[in-house]
Amino acid sequence: MTTKKALRIGLIGCGFMGRTHSNGYLRVKNFFPELAYQPVLKAVCSRTESKARAFAEQWGYESVETDWKALIARDDIDAVDICTPNDKHAEIAIAAAAAGKMILCEKPLARTLRESADMVAAIEKAKVPNTVWYNYRRLPAVTLAKQIIDSGKLGRIFHYRANFLQDWTINASLPQGGEGLWRMDAEVAGSGVLGDLLSHCIDTALWLNGSITTVSAMTETFVKERMHQLTGKVEKVNIDDACSFMCRFSNGSLGLFESTRYARGHKALYTFEINGEHASIRWDLHDLNRLEFFDNADASTLKGWRSIHVTDGDQPYMNKWWVPGLGIGYEHSFVHQVADFLKSLEDGSSCSPTFREAFETQKVCQAVLDSADTGTWKDTHAA
Repeated sequence: MTTKKALRIGLIGCGFMGRTHSNGYLRVKNFFPELAYQPVLKAVCSRTESKARAFAEQWGYESVETDWKALIARDDIDAVDICTPNDKHAEIAIAAAAAGKMILCEKPLARTLRESADMVAAIEKAKVPNTVWYNYRRLPAVTLAKQIIDSGKLGRIFHYRANFLQDWTINASLPQGGEGLWRMDAEVAGSGVLGDLLSHCIDTALWLNGSITTVSAMTETFVKERMHQLTGKVEKVNIDDACSFMCRFSNGSLGLFESTRYARGHKALYTFEINGEHASIRWDLHDLNRLEFFDNADASTLKGWRSIHVTDGDQPYMNKWWVPGLGIGYEHSFVHQVADFLKSLEDGSSCSPTFREAFETQKVCQAVLDSADTGTWKDTHAA
């Protein structure tokens, strides 16, 4: 049996994303056995010791910490995985980089462009392997879309449109802040649906269609004041409940993006469509194993949208899973990101998106906020 190299993981934060990442670490060895590195769940950190211990027992972490600084200082931790709320990303990442640790950071990179820039500078100074968990890239149908675009089958791209719709905050009595609702608090989250949802759409768009140059945006906060769980006071709400923006890409195509938590009937509707000179593609998270494709070169009697079931072994990642026709799910995108990160350690490549690449998404997000605030077009590189 080939001896595996251990990648000793220290996870900071044991909420929803901590679960998805942990599942990725645990499953990768079963489905990517050829990889030279194998994750070892060394320690998990939470401010609440009982929560950390329960998480460690459930997921198989060897030890717990209640201070993230203590976790970073440990000699038996190779990689720090940041799954905290957004307000801690920068401080933890900068400290981990200074300690020479590899870093895997949950999205968005940080709350602000300044924090993000500091993180990129720290990472690049330390020259440590790094990645940001924009996991939707690694769903096979989305990766297939990338391959189709790169092959030139679409020809010149004219339009890119995407949306991410939810409905869970349509409740004026819902409080903001605290452990479960920190995404409603701008001091912790940085922004609302822009950073939480549209950042996914933006990252995918940059990967598939290239850089965004200018944006024109609008945002809305439908409930202006909410009780804050930590202070017990009614306070102004500063996150965006809804955000829409138009944009121009560097390849000359036009973009339309929309996200909201006020779309009744939608829990997590993420879709994108790309229209090219010769063909179009579209994808829907609710049917994530399918990619729809329209080819204008088809005979007129057969012309129409075709639904490609992305489960065959010659399609991205699928040779690692089941037999053709049997789909995979959301959680597998994290397994794939772990596998790609481990592979990058073998061959010395970067695991996209790196902090530097995720910084480009942050620039677009900042330009969107600036545009919505001023009511004018904004250049993303001036953000």
